[in-house]
Amino acid sequence: MRSLSPVEAAAGVALVGAVLAAAIPAFFENLHASRLAEPIGGLNRLATRATALAAGRAAEVAYPESAPLTPAEVPAGRQVTDPPGTWAHPTWRQLGFEWTVPHAYSFAFESRNAKGHSTFSARAEGDLDGDGLRSLFVISGETRDGAHPIIFPMDIHREVE
Repeated sequence: MRSLSPVEAAAGVALVGAVLAAAIPAFFENLHASRLAEPIGGLNRLATRATALAAGRAAEVAYPESAPLTPAEVPAGRQVTDPPGTWAHPTWRQLGFEWTVPHAYSFAFESRNAKGHSTFSARAEGDLDGDGLRSLFVISGETRDGAHPIIFPMDIHREVE
């Protein structure tokens, strides 16, 4: 077996370096995006469904009642599979919201229905690395009598803590 010349070895090292220089940023970009897909997608589903329910209703009955943080304990550094009944709260059923696959975030829905003007807020909390610091994603919306319901832009705090 013949050994590589210094030029061939240098060319090989340069080729490997070029491949890594291109692949590593893409890997981290995809990793970052995958960590955001669950909370952003989940909250967008909640907001869309809450807004659809509010359309055409009087403000005082526009949104479903509040639902607690579900699951109650935010997964810490892992994904969880929920036992049956976790998403049985009437609000989750009315919003058609549950996780049937392993997930890393807990979700809550809060509403304030009043005569003439109502609001909702939905949040996702996660502790992806198990250090006790949580990522927080919040989306909210409102409706007024005689107007179309609206959704406000999402707020994100410590997106990947």
